Amino acid sequence: MNETRVTTGEVRFSYVHVFKPYAYQVGAEEKYSVTCLLPKSDTVTKARLDAAIEAAKQTGISKVWQGVCPPVVPVPIHDGDGTKQDGTPFPAECKGCWVFTASAKADRPPEVVDAQLNPIINQAEVYSGCYGRVNINIYPYLYGGKKGIGFGLGPVQKLRDGEALGGGGVSAATAFGAPAPQAATAFGAPAPATGINPLTGLPL
Repeated sequence: MNETRVTTGEVRFSYVHVFKPYAYQVGAEEKYSVTCLLPKSDTVTKARLDAAIEAAKQTGISKVWQGVCPPVVPVPIHDGDGTKQDGTPFPAECKGCWVFTASAKADRPPEVVDAQLNPIINQAEVYSGCYGRVNINIYPYLYGGKKGIGFGLGPVQKLRDGEALGGGGVSAATAFGAPAPQAATAFGAPAPATGINPLTGLPL
């Protein structure tokens, strides 16, 4: 059994990019990714993640970090009740959760399935706010002189719907309001929006 691979319990998805790779900054590498909100009540999944992180650290010492473990190893799990690295608080949906992001390179798209393990074709079915599970490979990295632990994104499973995060789209009716009433022409058809009589060519 791979000590560094974990399938989570149910999490809430946020910042979902599992069908098309995405770069958060111009010029950055595009990747598939999803941010997961893990309820703090799921102590089983959290314990498994912690154990896999420790196993990945040992791999880092023996294979990646030249035998030396840094005093503080950056890990991608954050406290949703705390603040981000820039000091701003996490969004309200993160409260009471552990927050982490898993990603995969553009040439390794994750398998995305429903609760019955059927492939999800309609991309709109997997969105920020729905619930599911993810499989994660936890690995050590050495990049640009920095050592840390990363979360690689494996298969993604949607379990159920939820309230969409980030506001989502709006309907045309919401965006434009009710259509304005139009005067009828001699033939019973609505008058043109320009206010020109189609029979005389003169303003109404």
